[in-house]
Amino acid sequence: MSIEQKSLKQIIDYRIDKLRELRKKGINPYPSEFKPTHFSESIKSNYKKMEGKNVVVAGRIMSLRKMGKASFSRIFDKEGGIQIFIKKDDVGYESYENFKLLDIGDFVGVQGIVFTTKTGEISIKTSIITVLAKSIRPLPIVKEKDGTIYDAFSDKEQRYRNRHLDLLLNPNVKNTFLKRTKIIRSIRSFLDDLQFLEVETPVLQPIYGGANARPFITHHNALDRTLYMRIADELYLKRLIIGGIEKVYEIGKDFRNEGMDRNHNPEFTMLEFYWAYADYEDCMNLVEGLIKHAAKDIGSLKISLNDIKIDLNKPFKKRRFSELLSEKLGFDFNDISENQLQVLCKEKGIEVNPNTNTGQMLDALMGELIEPTLIEPTFVIDYPKVISPLAKMHRNGDPNLVERFELFIGGAEFANSFSELNDPIDQRKRLEEQATLRQSGDEEAQNLDENFIQAMECGMPPTGGVGIGIDRLVMLLTNNRSIKDVILFPTLRLENNS
Repeated sequence: MSIEQKSLKQIIDYRIDKLRELRKKGINPYPSEFKPTHFSESIKSNYKKMEGKNVVVAGRIMSLRKMGKASFSRIFDKEGGIQIFIKKDDVGYESYENFKLLDIGDFVGVQGIVFTTKTGEISIKTSIITVLAKSIRPLPIVKEKDGTIYDAFSDKEQRYRNRHLDLLLNPNVKNTFLKRTKIIRSIRSFLDDLQFLEVETPVLQPIYGGANARPFITHHNALDRTLYMRIADELYLKRLIIGGIEKVYEIGKDFRNEGMDRNHNPEFTMLEFYWAYADYEDCMNLVEGLIKHAAKDIGSLKISLNDIKIDLNKPFKKRRFSELLSEKLGFDFNDISENQLQVLCKEKGIEVNPNTNTGQMLDALMGELIEPTLIEPTFVIDYPKVISPLAKMHRNGDPNLVERFELFIGGAEFANSFSELNDPIDQRKRLEEQATLRQSGDEEAQNLDENFIQAMECGMPPTGGVGIGIDRLVMLLTNNRSIKDVILFPTLRLENNS
């Protein structure tokens, strides 16, 4: 056992001894309930009205100064922290001795009078103190003086693995997740006001589809069949459009068995919505309005990314896929052969192999050369058909183009949208082409879902569809650079405990 482990065990044993002592005194250290009447910040912000009033508060002890006849402690509740003053003459000898058995990390309930100390700090002069939960494992020590924090709990790996401590010791982290909730609530209200219906579709699916990604695979014992965790909600939501629900959306978890980086987590939250009789132009306007609405609701219309100021209140730009790529390459990429495309990718440091198809190469070039340069909010429109198997052919008659956009802000993608393909014959052909790509080694090519095709054969109206990554949107609006900072419990590698 290491010195650190031995020391921790000694602390835990010491706290357990205190726990036993409380029980010997007839005190239940884990009562069933407690009813606070007030909260810390509400008391402090309304001090003129609260001064001299009797209040009941509850929270976790985060600092403790025990003295002979009087002690100070700071407790934290859902709103923040407030100081409590405990005097032996006020609470009685026995209660004061019991208070000495408490530690940082314990939960207490406090009844007392609101007052200001000689140093000018709003506090509660305690008359009754109740143990609500005894902590036996110590919290990391974080010191604060004159508004400056010392020995902060800042190791990112430990923060992600111990989110409960991260939330306790880093107030800005809690603020991020409060904003995340507000953003999702804002999105819901925006779509609800437009008469979209929120639904839930299967997470476990017999055939996965709706995106180019590898799935997580599981097995259903009772049915003795393989099932897949969904990579997208699309094919089920389109069934609802076919069934007559003309505006539909879902906010839920999707799962993709892919690599992890600052923008990707295997489990992530997506918004998908589908809108009958609309096209990708309508969806562009809606997406711009939705993002501005959510940003305004949390006060983030002007954001900073690596010292670059972005004003979300300005109109979003629109650029064609072909124009952006041709400008970067210095020639019209539509005139390039597949062999020349392979050579170009290798020149740009993009890995290709004999099974790499045209769509993958174009997508890789876009990701490598163009996406990082799209800092101001920009809709990239009119994509090649070869990388958009579920989008409608472009109305301009170009057989190689589809009506699709992706939204980029700060060099990252935030939304993907199509004028949805509703020709079942064309849809079958394209998914058959995807199946051929799978047979050629493209593990992310889509499956042919016969049930979905049969539903489309019943007739699907013109439809606009959109997918928005909620986690990335929260990153943008809360000024976080890693997806792990906006997911409460991100996927992590196994911890090396050796």
